[in-house]
Amino acid sequence: METCQVTVLQTSDIHGNLFPFNYGLQKEMNSGLGKLASLIKDEQMIASNCLLIDNGDMIQGTPLTYHYAKFLADTEHPAITLMNSLHYDAAILGNHEFNFGLDLLTNVVSQSNFPWLSANIVMTDGTPFVGKPYFIKELPNKLRVVILGVTTHYIPNWEDPNHIEGLRFQDAFETVNNWLDFIKENETYDLLIVSYHGGLERDPVTGKETELFTGENQGYLMCTELEGIDVLLTGHQHRALTAEINGVTVVQPSYNGQALGKVTIDFAKDKGKWSIIQKTAELIHVTEKTETDQALLNLVQSYEQQTQQWLAQPIGRITFDMEIRNPFEVRLKDHPLIEFINKVQMDAAGANISSTALFDNHSRGFPQEITMRDIVSNYIYPNTLKVIEIKGQDIKDALEQSATYFSLNEKQEIIINPHFVEPKPQHYNYDMWEGIEYELNISKPVGERVVQLNYMALPIQMDQTFEVVMNNYRAGGGGNFPMFKDKRVVKEIQIDMTELIANYILKRKTIHATCDGNWKVTK
Repeated sequence: METCQVTVLQTSDIHGNLFPFNYGLQKEMNSGLGKLASLIKDEQMIASNCLLIDNGDMIQGTPLTYHYAKFLADTEHPAITLMNSLHYDAAILGNHEFNFGLDLLTNVVSQSNFPWLSANIVMTDGTPFVGKPYFIKELPNKLRVVILGVTTHYIPNWEDPNHIEGLRFQDAFETVNNWLDFIKENETYDLLIVSYHGGLERDPVTGKETELFTGENQGYLMCTELEGIDVLLTGHQHRALTAEINGVTVVQPSYNGQALGKVTIDFAKDKGKWSIIQKTAELIHVTEKTETDQALLNLVQSYEQQTQQWLAQPIGRITFDMEIRNPFEVRLKDHPLIEFINKVQMDAAGANISSTALFDNHSRGFPQEITMRDIVSNYIYPNTLKVIEIKGQDIKDALEQSATYFSLNEKQEIIINPHFVEPKPQHYNYDMWEGIEYELNISKPVGERVVQLNYMALPIQMDQTFEVVMNNYRAGGGGNFPMFKDKRVVKEIQIDMTELIANYILKRKTIHATCDGNWKVTK
């Protein structure tokens, strides 16, 4: 009996981490596509039948990719240079692929020597945005593999509408269901892979819900409700996992290039037809022993050099203290960095009320001498701003939602609600406000934690109208803030926040760190 083996390699959520380098901490890291490349090439040398697929969120996320988008977008994207060299078979559109607009994304797709897939992101006439919902790779032994690409359809809840104009985002689950029927009726194949830039909404072992079911992640539903999927490649949640769900082999390889997903499928041929006899999934982690593929990175070294020069540019000075030593404490009471970012937003928008977040726990605040590196290390997303008109009730509801970030442990100490840490850290979904005075009491029941809420020293009335500036992600309701969705937009500021912060500092030269203590979290 004739047998063969097919190896599927998966990267996902690289987020522009091409070099094994943390730009904020300025130190080498055991991550990045340059490290993964060594693992990929090792596997490609061993496997006689090997597919390499990226599952999305490749072209955004580091100062390198930001600098490219702002200053070098008329050249080939450095990530695409590396992916072409590594001979990727396909890539899936992730939600962050849209962060720099359709012009840049369209250029990236045209530069690629491989197809980009997403069956559920379509033009207004229903045709796929990138041209292909799926593709078939026929191996030398005539074994045929289908790769169907699909993307979380939650993107309109986050993305700047100008970046997705003319596109429709169809339900990912329903799209996979429809295309499975089409493929079964119209194609001959031996292995069907769904590569989904989305994750699992339930625990893969117990089936217990791990998040509010919004439709953002539908991987578990796909495995349990649809027939015909052999392998489900997932991402978006930044989880490191392998699983077998209802006979479907599932893998998700972490983020930032920390691990390579690998699925091995063994086949046997009987009466002229290939059949699957075994599937195994594993994660190959980058370690301190993993070599960097320096020859590969040399292809884009000039991009890195220009980025480092740009990051070293001096911007201005800080007097007093705007550094972060404990990110948890920053979220318990007003901090000079948060107050400063809110002031920048208020200045740019001409608004009296602002909200922002400390996006992750790696932010270090601003030292006394500020460079561009400090700015992009603390404000890591290419957000723009919107001023929306909301009611006092919306402000209270938003604060109550932010208050769910906290809970109390057995000792009645304030801790982070585990839902904001697992399965994916969501520190960016806790907002802190300027222009109002408020107190959140975590000992109170959820929904009743706002115990003080004033504007200009007077209690806010629920039917009062306010104009508030916030980032475009939050203004669209992203992060489970539906009270902001579809509100009247008073003003849009289309300069991204990194530029706004830099321009604010350059204009003033010296920034005085202040903290008016307008809010606090208590128990």
